[in-house]
Amino acid sequence: MIIIMKPNASKESIERIKEDIVEKGLTIHESYGEQYCIIGLVGDTSKIDASQIEANEEVEKIIKVQEPYKKANRLFHPLNSIIQVGNETIGGDKIAVMAGPCSVESEEQIIQLAKDVKKSGAGFLRGGAFKPRTSPYSFQGMGLDGLGLLKKAREATGLPIVTEIMSPYLVEKFVEDVDVIQVGARNMQNFDLLKELGKTKTPILLKRGLSATFEEFLMSAEYIMSEGNENVILCERGIRTFETYTRNTLDLSAVPVLKKLSHLPVVIDPSHAGGLWWLVESLAKAAVAVGADGLMIEVHNNPAKALSDGAQSLKPEKFDSLMKNLSVIAGAVGRSI
Repeated sequence: MIIIMKPNASKESIERIKEDIVEKGLTIHESYGEQYCIIGLVGDTSKIDASQIEANEEVEKIIKVQEPYKKANRLFHPLNSIIQVGNETIGGDKIAVMAGPCSVESEEQIIQLAKDVKKSGAGFLRGGAFKPRTSPYSFQGMGLDGLGLLKKAREATGLPIVTEIMSPYLVEKFVEDVDVIQVGARNMQNFDLLKELGKTKTPILLKRGLSATFEEFLMSAEYIMSEGNENVILCERGIRTFETYTRNTLDLSAVPVLKKLSHLPVVIDPSHAGGLWWLVESLAKAAVAVGADGLMIEVHNNPAKALSDGAQSLKPEKFDSLMKNLSVIAGAVGRSI
């Protein structure tokens, strides 16, 4: 349930309504703008007499929220959320670009790639220290050693780091060392992990599961937000369909649909969606054109010898060329990159 106050509603009236709601055991989510005040009710709203609240002359109207996700719902927060990460933002007019290798492989590799992607205009360094793989015999990442190398790359370039977490037992370590914590597609419904991340204030990049509906995706975001962390970024990385030519099928409809349903920023990962380096440029351009708030692109200096996902990685010079082309498209839709 949402209570929309009139633009001239007094603070005293707003506080009285809030007190009555809290007394009935519900929690409140407030959203303010220049011309509005919205009070979102989370909990068992059957205890609330809507007609009694509407009798208050300073109440504009009451809307019942049908969707099971509340805090992620645009009705609760009409304006687009902008997530601040150091000096960078995700959401708003500037399209955020997160670039780097699928896996951290060595100190020399990650620092050089960080310098390369920063020079081309990326605002974030992505790289995997812990790698969830389909096969238990595939390279699983360097673990904590890889995390240490990402920190060295951040020290060398100033780029905030984005890397994937797999275990709730590592949340404290990630909060200490990582700027944006990524939850991979396979962990989208790892609810114990989501709840632990919700107890932090660190921005969380949540990837859509391979077969997840939009509602299931937003409910996973709700798990994080319900614990208090509202710094959530949604990431579409392709879904599983009958097509086998590409690694996954990029669902570009996710951008306008999720932005209609939710206020959270939406990022596209064209690398994991296509699985082929020569598809990345086209998919990235389409993502910018359709309104994505960010891109996550894999870049490797020697894809043929990459320890994971070399086939979908761009070489630094290809990435540099792509960034120049994306700048033109971003300008055409009133954004920058």
